[in-house]
Amino acid sequence: MLATIPSPTEGVLWLGPIPLRGYALCILAGVVVATIIAGRRLEARGYARDAAVGVVLWIVPFGIVGGRLYHVITTPQPYFGDNGNPVDALKVWQGGLGIWGAVALGALGAWIGARREGVPFAVLADAIAPGLPLAQAIGRFGNYFNNELYGRRTDVPWALEIHQWDSGAGKAVVDSTGQPVVLGTFHPTFLYEALWCLLIAFVIWRISDSGRLRRGQAFGLYVMLYPMGRIIVELMRSDFANRILGLRVNVWVSILVFLLGLGIFLARRKADPDVRLARAGDDSDRGADDGVSTASSDTSETATSDEATSTTKDSTD
Repeated sequence: MLATIPSPTEGVLWLGPIPLRGYALCILAGVVVATIIAGRRLEARGYARDAAVGVVLWIVPFGIVGGRLYHVITTPQPYFGDNGNPVDALKVWQGGLGIWGAVALGALGAWIGARREGVPFAVLADAIAPGLPLAQAIGRFGNYFNNELYGRRTDVPWALEIHQWDSGAGKAVVDSTGQPVVLGTFHPTFLYEALWCLLIAFVIWRISDSGRLRRGQAFGLYVMLYPMGRIIVELMRSDFANRILGLRVNVWVSILVFLLGLGIFLARRKADPDVRLARAGDDSDRGADDGVSTASSDTSETATSDEATSTTKDSTD
Protein backbone atom coordinates (compact mmCIF):
# COMPACT_ATOMS: atom_id res chain seq x y z
CA MET A 1 0.00 0.00 0.00
CA LEU A 2 1.27 3.48 -0.87
CA ALA A 3 2.41 5.73 1.96
CA THR A 4 1.80 8.77 -0.25
CA ILE A 5 1.49 9.63 -3.93
CA PRO A 6 4.71 11.42 -4.92
CA SER A 7 4.46 14.62 -6.95
CA PRO A 8 6.93 15.73 -9.64
CA THR A 9 9.61 18.16 -8.55
CA GLU A 10 9.81 19.51 -12.09
CA GLY A 11 6.95 20.19 -14.47
CA VAL A 12 9.09 21.00 -17.50
CA LEU A 13 11.14 18.75 -19.74
CA TRP A 14 13.80 20.63 -21.67
CA LEU A 15 14.76 19.57 -25.19
CA GLY A 16 17.75 21.86 -25.54
CA PRO A 17 16.29 25.38 -25.36
CA ILE A 18 12.73 24.14 -25.96
CA PRO A 19 10.55 23.67 -22.84
CA LEU A 20 7.94 20.90 -22.89
CA ARG A 21 5.58 21.63 -20.02
CA GLY A 22 3.68 18.73 -18.50
CA TYR A 23 0.58 20.91 -18.14
CA ALA A 24 0.49 21.76 -21.84
CA LEU A 25 1.24 18.19 -22.93
CA CYS A 26 -1.68 16.86 -20.88
CA ILE A 27 -4.05 19.43 -22.37
CA LEU A 28 -2.80 18.58 -25.87
CA ALA A 29 -3.19 14.84 -25.26
CA GLY A 30 -6.75 15.39 -24.09
CA VAL A 31 -7.58 17.41 -27.21
CA VAL A 32 -6.16 14.70 -29.49
CA VAL A 33 -8.15 11.92 -27.77
CA ALA A 34 -11.38 13.96 -27.83
CA THR A 35 -10.89 14.74 -31.53
CA ILE A 36 -10.42 11.06 -32.41
CA ILE A 37 -13.55 10.08 -30.49
CA ALA A 38 -15.62 12.91 -31.99
CA GLY A 39 -14.47 11.95 -35.49
CA ARG A 40 -15.51 8.33 -35.07
CA ARG A 41 -18.88 9.29 -33.63
CA LEU A 42 -19.52 11.76 -36.45
CA GLU A 43 -18.70 9.07 -38.98
CA ALA A 44 -21.11 6.70 -37.23
CA ARG A 45 -23.80 9.32 -37.72
CA GLY A 46 -23.18 9.72 -41.42
CA TYR A 47 -20.76 12.67 -41.46
CA ALA A 48 -17.12 12.93 -42.47
CA ARG A 49 -14.69 11.90 -39.76
CA ASP A 50 -12.33 14.72 -40.76
CA ALA A 51 -15.01 17.26 -39.86
CA ALA A 52 -13.99 16.79 -36.22
CA VAL A 53 -10.52 18.17 -36.95
CA GLY A 54 -11.97 21.25 -38.65
CA VAL A 55 -14.28 21.89 -35.69
CA VAL A 56 -11.56 21.35 -33.07
CA LEU A 57 -9.40 23.97 -34.78
CA TRP A 58 -12.10 26.44 -33.76
CA ILE A 59 -12.84 24.96 -30.34
CA VAL A 60 -9.27 24.95 -29.00
CA PRO A 61 -8.38 28.66 -29.35
CA PHE A 62 -11.82 29.75 -28.20
CA GLY A 63 -11.65 27.33 -25.28
CA ILE A 64 -8.20 28.47 -24.16
CA VAL A 65 -9.20 32.13 -24.26
CA GLY A 66 -12.46 31.42 -22.45
CA GLY A 67 -10.80 29.26 -19.84
CA ARG A 68 -8.15 31.84 -19.12
CA LEU A 69 -10.64 34.72 -18.97
CA TYR A 70 -12.78 32.81 -16.47
CA HIS A 71 -9.75 32.06 -14.29
CA VAL A 72 -8.49 35.65 -14.33
CA ILE A 73 -11.96 37.12 -13.68
CA THR A 74 -12.74 34.78 -10.77
CA THR A 75 -9.21 34.91 -9.31
CA PRO A 76 -7.87 38.39 -10.15
CA GLN A 77 -5.60 38.84 -7.12
CA PRO A 78 -2.42 37.24 -8.59
CA TYR A 79 -2.67 39.53 -11.61
CA PHE A 80 -4.30 42.77 -10.46
CA GLY A 81 -4.05 42.64 -6.67
CA ASP A 82 -1.24 43.72 -4.37
CA ASN A 83 2.11 42.65 -5.87
CA GLY A 84 0.20 41.21 -8.82
CA ASN A 85 1.56 41.28 -12.35
CA PRO A 86 -1.03 41.78 -15.15
CA VAL A 87 1.38 40.28 -17.68
CA ASP A 88 1.17 36.95 -15.85
CA ALA A 89 -2.47 36.72 -16.94
CA LEU A 90 -1.15 35.82 -20.39
CA LYS A 91 1.06 32.97 -19.13
CA VAL A 92 -1.37 30.12 -19.73
CA TRP A 93 1.43 27.55 -19.53
CA GLN A 94 1.79 28.23 -15.81
CA GLY A 95 -1.68 26.81 -15.20
CA GLY A 96 -5.05 28.39 -14.61
CA LEU A 97 -7.78 27.48 -17.10
CA GLY A 98 -11.35 27.62 -15.79
CA ILE A 99 -13.39 24.78 -17.29
CA TRP A 100 -16.58 26.84 -17.31
CA GLY A 101 -15.06 29.56 -19.46
CA ALA A 102 -13.43 26.96 -21.69
CA VAL A 103 -16.75 25.20 -22.30
CA ALA A 104 -18.67 28.44 -22.83
CA LEU A 105 -16.37 30.00 -25.43
CA GLY A 106 -15.42 26.56 -26.74
CA ALA A 107 -19.10 25.98 -27.50
CA LEU A 108 -19.10 29.19 -29.54
CA GLY A 109 -16.08 27.95 -31.46
CA ALA A 110 -17.83 24.59 -31.96
CA TRP A 111 -20.91 26.35 -33.36
CA ILE A 112 -18.78 28.28 -35.86
CA GLY A 113 -16.85 25.14 -36.80
CA ALA A 114 -20.02 23.08 -37.18
CA ARG A 115 -21.51 25.62 -39.58
CA ARG A 116 -18.34 25.65 -41.66
CA GLU A 117 -18.19 21.84 -41.77
CA GLY A 118 -21.89 21.41 -42.51
CA VAL A 119 -22.66 19.43 -39.34
CA PRO A 120 -25.80 20.19 -37.28
CA PHE A 121 -24.70 21.61 -33.96
CA ALA A 122 -26.77 19.14 -31.91
CA VAL A 123 -25.17 16.22 -33.77
CA LEU A 124 -21.72 17.66 -33.16
CA ALA A 125 -22.45 18.25 -29.47
CA ASP A 126 -23.49 14.62 -29.03
CA ALA A 127 -20.44 13.41 -30.94
CA ILE A 128 -18.16 15.40 -28.64
CA ALA A 129 -20.04 14.58 -25.41
CA PRO A 130 -18.09 11.49 -24.20
CA GLY A 131 -14.75 12.86 -25.42
CA LEU A 132 -15.04 16.07 -23.39
CA PRO A 133 -14.90 14.48 -19.91
CA LEU A 134 -12.22 12.09 -21.13
CA ALA A 135 -10.13 15.06 -22.29
CA GLN A 136 -10.73 16.72 -18.91
CA ALA A 137 -9.56 13.59 -17.09
CA ILE A 138 -6.31 13.62 -19.07
CA GLY A 139 -5.91 17.37 -18.69
CA ARG A 140 -6.28 17.16 -14.90
CA PHE A 141 -2.91 15.43 -14.74
CA GLY A 142 -1.45 18.74 -15.89
CA ASN A 143 -2.39 20.00 -12.42
CA TYR A 144 -0.44 17.07 -11.00
CA PHE A 145 2.69 18.20 -12.87
CA ASN A 146 2.16 21.72 -11.52
CA ASN A 147 1.60 20.58 -7.89
CA GLU A 148 -1.79 22.34 -7.81
CA LEU A 149 -5.52 21.68 -7.27
CA TYR A 150 -5.11 19.63 -4.13
CA GLY A 151 -7.47 19.31 -1.19
CA ARG A 152 -7.17 19.51 2.56
CA ARG A 153 -4.33 17.96 4.55
CA THR A 154 -4.70 14.24 5.09
CA ASP A 155 -2.74 11.12 5.98
CA VAL A 156 -4.84 8.62 4.01
CA PRO A 157 -2.77 6.01 2.12
CA TRP A 158 -3.38 7.77 -1.20
CA ALA A 159 -2.45 11.22 0.12
CA LEU A 160 -0.66 13.45 -2.39
CA GLU A 161 2.74 14.91 -1.50
CA ILE A 162 2.86 18.59 -2.48
CA HIS A 163 5.95 20.76 -2.91
CA GLN A 164 6.33 24.48 -2.56
CA TRP A 165 6.15 25.47 -6.20
CA ASP A 166 7.84 28.10 -8.36
CA SER A 167 5.28 28.47 -11.16
CA GLY A 168 7.58 30.71 -13.19
CA ALA A 169 10.37 28.16 -13.27
CA GLY A 170 8.01 25.22 -13.39
CA LYS A 171 9.68 23.33 -10.57
CA ALA A 172 9.74 22.89 -6.80
CA VAL A 173 11.46 25.39 -4.55
CA VAL A 174 14.58 23.90 -2.92
CA ASP A 175 16.02 24.50 0.55
CA SER A 176 19.59 25.38 1.50
CA THR A 177 20.68 21.78 0.96
CA GLY A 178 19.16 21.62 -2.50
CA GLN A 179 16.24 19.40 -1.45
CA PRO A 180 12.69 20.17 -2.69
CA VAL A 181 10.55 21.81 0.00
CA VAL A 182 7.58 19.62 0.89
CA LEU A 183 4.46 21.41 2.17
CA GLY A 184 2.76 18.23 3.36
CA THR A 185 0.33 15.58 2.15
CA PHE A 186 -3.13 16.47 0.85
CA HIS A 187 -6.19 14.96 -0.79
CA PRO A 188 -5.46 14.48 -4.54
CA THR A 189 -8.58 16.30 -5.72
CA PHE A 190 -7.20 16.45 -9.26
CA LEU A 191 -7.31 12.64 -9.26
CA TYR A 192 -10.81 12.50 -7.78
CA GLU A 193 -12.06 14.78 -10.53
CA ALA A 194 -10.22 12.79 -13.21
CA LEU A 195 -11.87 9.57 -12.02
CA TRP A 196 -15.29 11.27 -11.99
CA CYS A 197 -14.73 12.46 -15.56
CA LEU A 198 -13.81 8.93 -16.66
CA LEU A 199 -17.05 7.66 -15.13
CA ILE A 200 -19.04 10.36 -16.94
CA ALA A 201 -17.44 9.44 -20.27
CA PHE A 202 -18.31 5.77 -19.73
CA VAL A 203 -21.94 6.52 -18.76
CA ILE A 204 -22.52 8.84 -21.71
CA TRP A 205 -20.93 6.38 -24.13
CA ARG A 206 -23.04 3.45 -22.97
CA ILE A 207 -26.33 5.35 -22.82
CA SER A 208 -25.84 7.10 -26.16
CA ASP A 209 -24.91 3.81 -27.84
CA SER A 210 -28.08 2.21 -26.47
CA GLY A 211 -30.19 4.37 -28.78
CA ARG A 212 -32.33 5.73 -25.93
CA LEU A 213 -31.27 9.37 -26.27
CA ARG A 214 -32.64 12.13 -28.42
CA ARG A 215 -30.40 14.41 -30.41
CA GLY A 216 -28.67 16.85 -28.05
CA GLN A 217 -29.35 14.85 -24.87
CA ALA A 218 -25.89 13.28 -24.68
CA PHE A 219 -24.35 16.74 -24.43
CA GLY A 220 -27.02 17.78 -21.92
CA LEU A 221 -26.10 14.73 -19.86
CA TYR A 222 -22.46 15.83 -19.79
CA VAL A 223 -23.39 19.39 -18.78
CA MET A 224 -25.58 17.96 -16.01
CA LEU A 225 -23.25 15.26 -14.63
CA TYR A 226 -19.91 17.07 -14.51
CA PRO A 227 -20.97 19.78 -12.00
CA MET A 228 -22.26 17.14 -9.59
CA GLY A 229 -18.76 15.81 -9.03
CA ARG A 230 -17.17 19.23 -9.31
CA ILE A 231 -19.18 20.54 -6.37
CA ILE A 232 -17.80 17.78 -4.13
CA VAL A 233 -14.25 18.43 -5.33
CA GLU A 234 -14.60 22.18 -4.75
CA LEU A 235 -15.76 21.61 -1.18
CA MET A 236 -12.64 19.48 -0.56
CA ARG A 237 -10.13 21.97 -1.94
CA SER A 238 -8.02 24.07 0.41
CA ASP A 239 -6.40 26.51 -2.02
CA PHE A 240 -7.45 30.16 -2.08
CA ALA A 241 -10.70 30.98 -3.87
CA ASN A 242 -13.06 33.92 -3.88
CA ARG A 243 -16.36 33.19 -2.15
CA ILE A 244 -19.99 34.26 -2.30
CA LEU A 245 -22.11 33.72 0.84
CA GLY A 246 -19.36 31.49 2.23
CA LEU A 247 -19.16 29.17 -0.79
CA ARG A 248 -16.47 29.12 -3.45
CA VAL A 249 -17.48 30.84 -6.69
CA ASN A 250 -17.05 27.57 -8.59
CA VAL A 251 -19.66 25.89 -6.37
CA TRP A 252 -22.27 28.47 -7.35
CA VAL A 253 -21.31 28.22 -11.00
CA SER A 254 -21.52 24.41 -10.79
CA ILE A 255 -25.08 24.64 -9.47
CA LEU A 256 -26.08 26.96 -12.32
CA VAL A 257 -24.41 24.74 -14.92
CA PHE A 258 -26.18 21.66 -13.51
CA LEU A 259 -29.53 23.43 -13.93
CA LEU A 260 -28.53 24.39 -17.48
CA GLY A 261 -27.65 20.78 -18.30
CA LEU A 262 -30.93 19.56 -16.82
CA GLY A 263 -32.77 22.13 -18.94
CA ILE A 264 -30.98 21.00 -22.11
CA PHE A 265 -31.69 17.34 -21.38
CA LEU A 266 -35.40 17.92 -20.76
CA ALA A 267 -35.82 20.34 -23.66
CA ARG A 268 -34.45 17.76 -26.13
CA ARG A 269 -36.94 15.03 -25.16
CA LYS A 270 -38.95 15.55 -28.35
CA ALA A 271 -36.00 16.04 -30.69
CA ASP A 272 -35.04 13.52 -33.38
CA PRO A 273 -33.49 10.28 -32.10
CA ASP A 274 -29.69 10.22 -31.90
CA VAL A 275 -29.33 7.56 -34.59
CA ARG A 276 -26.03 5.83 -35.31
CA LEU A 277 -26.43 5.60 -39.06
CA ALA A 278 -23.39 3.42 -39.75
CA ARG A 279 -24.52 0.81 -37.23
CA ALA A 280 -28.06 0.82 -38.64
CA GLY A 281 -26.58 0.38 -42.12
CA ASP A 282 -24.48 -2.55 -40.98
CA ASP A 283 -27.56 -4.22 -39.48
CA SER A 284 -29.61 -3.71 -42.63
CA ASP A 285 -26.76 -5.06 -44.75
CA ARG A 286 -26.62 -8.16 -42.60
CA GLY A 287 -30.40 -8.50 -42.88
CA ALA A 288 -30.20 -8.21 -46.66
CA ASP A 289 -27.49 -10.84 -46.82
CA ASP A 290 -29.54 -13.12 -44.61
CA GLY A 291 -32.56 -12.59 -46.83
CA VAL A 292 -30.62 -13.48 -49.98
CA SER A 293 -29.19 -16.58 -48.32
CA THR A 294 -32.61 -17.70 -47.08
CA ALA A 295 -34.24 -17.11 -50.45
CA SER A 296 -31.51 -19.09 -52.20
CA SER A 297 -31.91 -21.95 -49.76
CA ASP A 298 -35.67 -21.97 -50.14
CA THR A 299 -35.38 -21.94 -53.93
CA SER A 300 -32.94 -24.88 -53.99
CA GLU A 301 -35.11 -26.90 -51.63
CA THR A 302 -38.30 -26.36 -53.68
CA ALA A 303 -36.86 -26.47 -57.18
CA THR A 304 -38.29 -29.97 -57.76
CA SER A 305 -41.84 -28.86 -56.95
CA ASP A 306 -43.92 -26.94 -59.51
CA GLU A 307 -46.02 -25.49 -56.70
CA ALA A 308 -42.94 -24.32 -54.84
CA THR A 309 -41.53 -22.87 -58.06
CA SER A 310 -44.77 -20.98 -58.58
CA THR A 311 -44.68 -19.75 -55.02
CA THR A 312 -41.07 -18.64 -55.41
CA LYS A 313 -41.94 -16.82 -58.63
CA ASP A 314 -44.88 -15.05 -57.00
CA SER A 315 -42.64 -14.08 -54.07
CA THR A 316 -40.00 -12.74 -56.45
CA ASP A 317 -42.55 -10.67 -58.31
